[in-house]
Amino acid sequence: MAIKHDSEESVDVQMTPLIDCVFLLLIFFLVSSQMKKIEKELPIKLPQADVSLQVKATPDLVTVSVDKFGKFYVNSQPVGAEGLRVALKTAVAEKPDRRVRISGDMYAPFRFIVQVMDTCRAEKIGIVGIHTDPGVK
Repeated sequence: MAIKHDSEESVDVQMTPLIDCVFLLLIFFLVSSQMKKIEKELPIKLPQADVSLQVKATPDLVTVSVDKFGKFYVNSQPVGAEGLRVALKTAVAEKPDRRVRISGDMYAPFRFIVQVMDTCRAEKIGIVGIHTDPGVK
């Protein structure tokens, strides 16, 4: 016994829910991905070190940058000498075992690097590192 169909129905794929899913995935990946680090945008040329320990930056790491003119930046935000002290005091108040990484330009006067180290010591920050560019292997 043969079954007769009254009319041939075409099967259509609904694109609206598919497009919604694609846009939701796109938004999810844009929000969850890590964007370009702001520290890379500062015009600082790091000194080279042939034997240095490569330490990954963690979210609790405070980066203090010193450009070649002696201007201070805390996590890429420009601050003065007093702003540096306030920023480090705030960071230590949030987390007492905070680490600091100094990214000093190779042409920055050494007195500014010493000033950052002295401020770290005054704020009782025990772990201070110097960020260098890896040398030729």
